[in-house]
This record gives sequence, C-alpha cells and structure tokens, in this order.
Amino acid sequence: VLLSLAFGGKADPKKIYTEGISRITPLDIDFARQLGYKIKLLAICRGYGSEVDARVHPSLVPEKHMLSQVSGAFNAIFVQGQDVGPTMFYGRGAGMMPTGSAVVADVVDIARNIQAGSVNRVPALSYLPDQIAPRRITPLEEVACPYYFRITAKDEPGVLAGIAGILGKHGISIESVIQKGRRQSGPVAVVMRTHTARESSVREALAEIDAMEVVTSETVKIRILEDEL
Repeated sequence: VLLSLAFGGKADPKKIYTEGISRITPLDIDFARQLGYKIKLLAICRGYGSEVDARVHPSLVPEKHMLSQVSGAFNAIFVQGQDVGPTMFYGRGAGMMPTGSAVVADVVDIARNIQAGSVNRVPALSYLPDQIAPRRITPLEEVACPYYFRITAKDEPGVLAGIAGILGKHGISIESVIQKGRRQSGPVAVVMRTHTARESSVREALAEIDAMEVVTSETVKIRILEDEL
C-alpha cells in the first residue's frame, strides 16, 4: 500500500523480501547501543525510475535519526522528499480507538465525495488508476548498504585476521570492530560494522566465514539504515 501511495506502482507482495526479529537478541541490542544505534523493524521503499527497492527487515537506525525515537504502540512513516527534505508522520498504530478513528475517517471521506458528486478528488492510492503501472522490485541480492555482523568464534590467535581476509576478498570494507573480553574457555562475540556492501557479496562472505572451524554458530547479520535517510 505504501509503495503504491508513494510511487504509483503495482508490486507483487511475494517479491518483497521480509525478515522478522526472531534472531535479534539482547546482546545485539547492547552492541547496537555501543555503536550509536537502535534496532527497529522497518519497511523500506525507495524509487529508482521504473524500479523500486522494497524490503522489510530489522535495521540499525542511528540514535540521532527521528525513527529511533519511535517505540511502544506508536508507528511512524518517514518520508524523504526531493524538495521538502525529511518529514515524519507519527502516531499510535495499534489499539481499538486509533484503528476505529482511521476507519471512520475513511467512511466520512467517501460519504463527502458521494454527497458532492466528486469523482477521483483524492484517489485512494494517490495516483489515478490509469497512472498506476507495474514496478520491478529490486532483487535483494542487488541491494547495497552498510552491515552489522555478530560473529561467534573461538578466542584464538589469528581468528580476526582470517575473518577480515574473507571480507576483504569479497570487497567488504570494515569500519569498526568490537570484541568482548577474553574468556578462559568458550566462544566470544566479534561485532563488525561495515561500509556499504552488496548483499550478494555479504551472503557469499558470511557463508565462507560460518564454514570456518573456529566459528561456532551462524553469524547474525543486520542491515544499517544509511545516514542520508
């Protein structure tokens, strides 16, 4: 619905990548805070001519970003306009009264149009039906953004160098690294924040990293919302 409102495009929902929060842990929330971020579940949509980058997944949002302040029953829609710049629409998105208010508002709007004999005064999807056209959804493999990785590995010499070597081989540049204190035994968490990288390269690199003998569990990957948004 938001894609249609913003860009006047039809899209197959099955082609929109979706990912939930089941793999997010308190450890990731803590690391995100240390890096200056909050973790939010976002629906992201960007238009590029006849193509749309549309996806739903957890994201690291900079603490200074307006979206980082949204919590509880509140929802927000953040819009970056070409001339107006950033704007945000914020309010309660759950509960009996907010939902009822939205439904009644739609019914009143329809009744006013019928009473005035107005047709297409404000189209339901913002664009007139003949102006809505199919839009290609950018495959996730082609998307590029910064990333957060949490790698769980044995605390042994050379582990960090090996991981960095694999990332470098796939063209992924590291911006910062956090590693928890050494343990007498057992794995440790190594957290990396990368510069912008292509999703396909990230998947290949993490598959290689997770296959390392010293890595004890699947790497947690969270995309980072870029600052210009």
